[in-house]
Amino acid sequence: MSRKEYVEKYKDDAIKEMLMHRVPASITLGQGMLESGNGNSALAYYANNHFGVKCHKDWKGPTYIMDDDAHDECFRKYPSVLDSYSDHSQFLVTRTRYAALFELKITDYKGWAKGLKEAGYATDPRYAEKLIEIIEQNNLQQYDKVDELPNLKPKSDNSTTVAVTKNTRKVMQFNRIPYIIVKEGDSFFKIATDCNMDLWQIYRYNDLDKNDKLVAGQKIYLHPKKRKAKEEYHVVVKGENMKAISQMHGIKLKMLYRRNLLQAGQEPKAGDKLYLRKMKRA
Repeated sequence: MSRKEYVEKYKDDAIKEMLMHRVPASITLGQGMLESGNGNSALAYYANNHFGVKCHKDWKGPTYIMDDDAHDECFRKYPSVLDSYSDHSQFLVTRTRYAALFELKITDYKGWAKGLKEAGYATDPRYAEKLIEIIEQNNLQQYDKVDELPNLKPKSDNSTTVAVTKNTRKVMQFNRIPYIIVKEGDSFFKIATDCNMDLWQIYRYNDLDKNDKLVAGQKIYLHPKKRKAKEEYHVVVKGENMKAISQMHGIKLKMLYRRNLLQAGQEPKAGDKLYLRKMKRA
């Protein structure tokens, strides 16, 4: 593949990973191109590994052995390239040494490139410079400004109803996020099928898990929720919890906790004021 072909083939996946995990799409694409030789390396060809991720002690999946910094090193082997992209995001999110990167703006690809090198992602002393060069030569930074999933763009930011699926589900929009309303007899599988989505997307975008129950009239988002709500704050009423407030305002649950200096699992009391756009002062 050429660089242009690589970008065309994988840019949507990089954008999806950015919206789910906040790893800039430019960084994901740039690293994929740099580490895999535009998808043409032996590791990419035989193991679908586009990021040079080694096995490490927590890896339980298939492996691919090849020489790298040392002889016969162990690399992760994936069923598909998409699995490689997803694992790359998880790898960065779950390693504490990369935590500082997620404090940077999503558009700060230079800060990300330098931070990856400083955190020890690669041994090449020019790794950051090479990554920045690839990003700028291929204008990958444009994808960091995308705030909607590529496969379901709303028709208009000004209308309430933005689309109708092939199964006559009305797709509406709130806080620039497409959503549908749960109908009587709905299941997660039926919603995913009707909206041409994967089950994991329905769960992830709505901070739900397989044990949660659907209720008629419930709002189900089809894109990831935002980091900020439209409103400045929310005053909690009796019976409300953090998950319900997150859905009500279209704000990511983890951001709602973070903005209000709460730990995951903590619940507010009736009358509490929750901040939706800025951090609560300690």
